Amino acid sequence: MRVKVGGGTAGHNGLRSVRAHLHSSDFVRVRMGVGKPPGRKLGVDHVLGAPTKAERDELDVVVEVAADAVEVLVCEGPRAAMNRFNGNEPR
Repeated sequence: MRVKVGGGTAGHNGLRSVRAHLHSSDFVRVRMGVGKPPGRKLGVDHVLGAPTKAERDELDVVVEVAADAVEVLVCEGPRAAMNRFNGNEPR
Protein backbone atom coordinates (compact mmCIF):
# COMPACT_ATOMS: atom_id res chain seq x y z
CA MET A 1 0.00 0.00 0.00
CA ARG A 2 1.37 3.39 -0.99
CA VAL A 3 0.14 6.96 -1.08
CA LYS A 4 1.13 8.69 -4.30
CA VAL A 5 0.60 12.10 -5.90
CA GLY A 6 0.39 12.11 -9.70
CA GLY A 7 1.74 9.47 -12.03
CA GLY A 8 0.61 7.45 -14.99
CA THR A 9 -2.32 5.11 -15.35
CA ALA A 10 -0.30 1.89 -15.86
CA GLY A 11 -3.13 0.66 -18.10
CA HIS A 12 -5.73 1.03 -15.34
CA ASN A 13 -9.04 2.09 -16.92
CA GLY A 14 -10.36 3.59 -13.68
CA LEU A 15 -7.32 5.87 -13.43
CA ARG A 16 -7.71 6.75 -17.11
CA SER A 17 -11.28 7.81 -16.39
CA VAL A 18 -10.26 9.93 -13.38
CA ARG A 19 -7.47 11.57 -15.40
CA ALA A 20 -9.88 12.29 -18.29
CA HIS A 21 -12.47 13.88 -15.99
CA LEU A 22 -9.90 15.97 -14.10
CA HIS A 23 -7.90 16.79 -17.25
CA SER A 24 -4.82 16.12 -15.13
CA SER A 25 -2.75 13.33 -13.63
CA ASP A 26 -2.09 15.49 -10.57
CA PHE A 27 -4.31 13.77 -8.01
CA VAL A 28 -3.61 11.75 -4.87
CA ARG A 29 -4.12 8.03 -4.87
CA VAL A 30 -3.88 5.28 -2.29
CA ARG A 31 -2.53 2.25 -4.13
CA MET A 32 -2.87 -1.35 -3.03
CA GLY A 33 -0.90 -3.96 -4.95
CA VAL A 34 -1.87 -7.55 -5.59
CA GLY A 35 1.54 -8.92 -6.49
CA LYS A 36 2.53 -10.93 -9.54
CA PRO A 37 0.52 -13.88 -10.84
CA PRO A 38 2.03 -17.26 -9.97
CA GLY A 39 3.48 -19.39 -12.74
CA ARG A 40 1.88 -18.81 -16.13
CA LYS A 41 -1.36 -17.40 -14.76
CA LEU A 42 -2.54 -14.33 -16.67
CA GLY A 43 -2.41 -11.00 -14.86
CA VAL A 44 -6.11 -10.34 -15.44
CA ASP A 45 -7.04 -13.71 -13.92
CA HIS A 46 -4.81 -13.01 -10.92
CA VAL A 47 -6.24 -9.52 -10.33
CA LEU A 48 -9.89 -10.42 -10.88
CA GLY A 49 -9.83 -13.91 -9.36
CA ALA A 50 -10.99 -14.70 -5.85
CA PRO A 51 -8.22 -14.37 -3.25
CA THR A 52 -7.11 -17.34 -1.20
CA LYS A 53 -7.87 -17.38 2.55
CA ALA A 54 -4.33 -16.18 3.32
CA GLU A 55 -4.58 -13.41 0.70
CA ARG A 56 -7.99 -12.38 2.08
CA ASP A 57 -6.57 -12.11 5.60
CA GLU A 58 -3.68 -9.98 4.34
CA LEU A 59 -6.05 -7.86 2.25
CA ASP A 60 -8.21 -7.17 5.32
CA VAL A 61 -5.15 -5.75 7.11
CA VAL A 62 -4.07 -3.67 4.12
CA VAL A 63 -7.58 -2.21 3.72
CA GLU A 64 -7.49 -1.08 7.36
CA VAL A 65 -4.08 0.54 6.87
CA ALA A 66 -5.30 2.20 3.66
CA ALA A 67 -8.29 3.63 5.54
CA ASP A 68 -5.89 5.05 8.14
CA ALA A 69 -3.81 6.55 5.32
CA VAL A 70 -6.89 8.22 3.83
CA GLU A 71 -7.71 9.73 7.21
CA VAL A 72 -4.18 11.16 7.53
CA LEU A 73 -4.36 12.32 3.91
CA VAL A 74 -7.56 14.27 4.54
CA CYS A 75 -6.56 15.67 7.96
CA GLU A 76 -2.84 16.32 7.48
CA GLY A 77 -2.20 16.27 3.72
CA PRO A 78 -0.42 14.09 1.18
CA ARG A 79 3.13 14.62 2.44
CA ALA A 80 2.21 13.51 5.98
CA ALA A 81 0.40 10.44 4.62
CA MET A 82 3.31 9.49 2.34
CA ASN A 83 5.84 9.96 5.17
CA ARG A 84 3.80 7.91 7.60
CA PHE A 85 2.68 5.04 5.34
CA ASN A 86 4.97 4.60 2.33
CA GLY A 87 7.57 1.89 2.73
CA ASN A 88 6.01 0.48 5.89
CA GLU A 89 4.70 -2.99 6.28
CA PRO A 90 1.02 -3.25 7.30
CA ARG A 91 0.66 -2.92 11.04
